[in-house]
Amino acid sequence: MLAAVVFDLDGVLLDTEEIWDEVREALVGERGGRWSGRAQADMMGMSSREWSRYMHDELGLAEAPEEISAEVVGRMLERYRRRLPLIDGALAAVERLAARCPLALASSSNRELIDTFVQETALEQIFRVTVSSEEVGRGKPAPDVFLEAARLLGVDPRSCTAVDDSSSGLLAARAAGMRVVAIPNRAFPPSEEALAAADVVLERVGELTAAVVEHP
Repeated sequence: MLAAVVFDLDGVLLDTEEIWDEVREALVGERGGRWSGRAQADMMGMSSREWSRYMHDELGLAEAPEEISAEVVGRMLERYRRRLPLIDGALAAVERLAARCPLALASSSNRELIDTFVQETALEQIFRVTVSSEEVGRGKPAPDVFLEAARLLGVDPRSCTAVDDSSSGLLAARAAGMRVVAIPNRAFPPSEEALAAADVVLERVGELTAAVVEHP
């Protein structure tokens, strides 16, 4: 029986993967680093500790990882405040499933970005639990953020359904033992291996219904 649905944020509810890419690439260019064409794909799913270290070690930024993270998050918040990039159908899908079972967010975004999202959309009460991967030991594809969401909800992760868009997220949800719904990111599509880990593949979040997330 379904106990909860655990949503990813970036790429599922917010159209932000390309914004993360733009912000990070701009910072690397300004600070004299070495941007790589695979950098965004590499960083998808990483916690802020992990991607800021990657930007320092692999992309050549001189600043400490903590400074890099703070600068990137500040620029992301500016973009959110200008216009929150909601994906069409996302809020309706959340409200539809909230009528069926408890909901959680398990995101690689920083805490400030998660809080801004739920405040701007008035979803604080609908998402009973929100977890950032910076609050657990490892980012996706490790299952930590999904397992923590289930723990805080007080449910067995095996009775949850996770909704994610990226390779790292789909593999993390599968490793957590959850039923996995994939909504592939069009800009950074998941690998065939990751898609094979999904129980259901949808074209868009608007297709997300109670029947899709139910456990067989």
